[in-house]
Amino acid sequence: MKDYITTVSGVRFAPLAPEIDAIKIEDIAHALSFMTRANGHYREFYSVAQHCLDCAGVAKSEGRSRREILACLLHDASEAYLSDITRPVKANLPKYREIEKQLQDVIYEKYLPGGLTEQEHQVVKRIDDACLYYEFEHFNGMRLFDTPPQIVQVPEYRLRSFAEVEEEFLRAFHQYIYTNEEYGF
Repeated sequence: MKDYITTVSGVRFAPLAPEIDAIKIEDIAHALSFMTRANGHYREFYSVAQHCLDCAGVAKSEGRSRREILACLLHDASEAYLSDITRPVKANLPKYREIEKQLQDVIYEKYLPGGLTEQEHQVVKRIDDACLYYEFEHFNGMRLFDTPPQIVQVPEYRLRSFAEVEEEFLRAFHQYIYTNEEYGF
């Protein structure tokens, strides 16, 4: 028997053996809206879902493709099933990184058939790092890098309800997901 978690929608999900059909965007949106960034070390609550929305917003403001915007929105989706681990700890957990990558790849494959190209990965990483920099600057008054990253638009940070963030995440997903015809099924 596989080890599993039970998601908010009632799916028995095996994070170590993810099945593409068990991945539900509603579970991802819900869980990420309740998860705090920076392991709770911001001065105000700010969720992983808000961060993902902000990354997608930056990609949109840069004129990125729908696919790149959706990749930014979903870049932390595996955390809905695994949890968020701070970068310094994650860097020392090679098996966790392997599990996270495997799950994230399955999520990308479900919603972005073919997965991400290396160029798309680089766009997501750059925007993710930029958003992280401005989050820390806003919430804690800290600069993580010597040179602030270039960003077209700094996100607006405000306290929002879990339900509002979850709904916005789902709206953004449905706005940027390709239609069945574009997927070829």
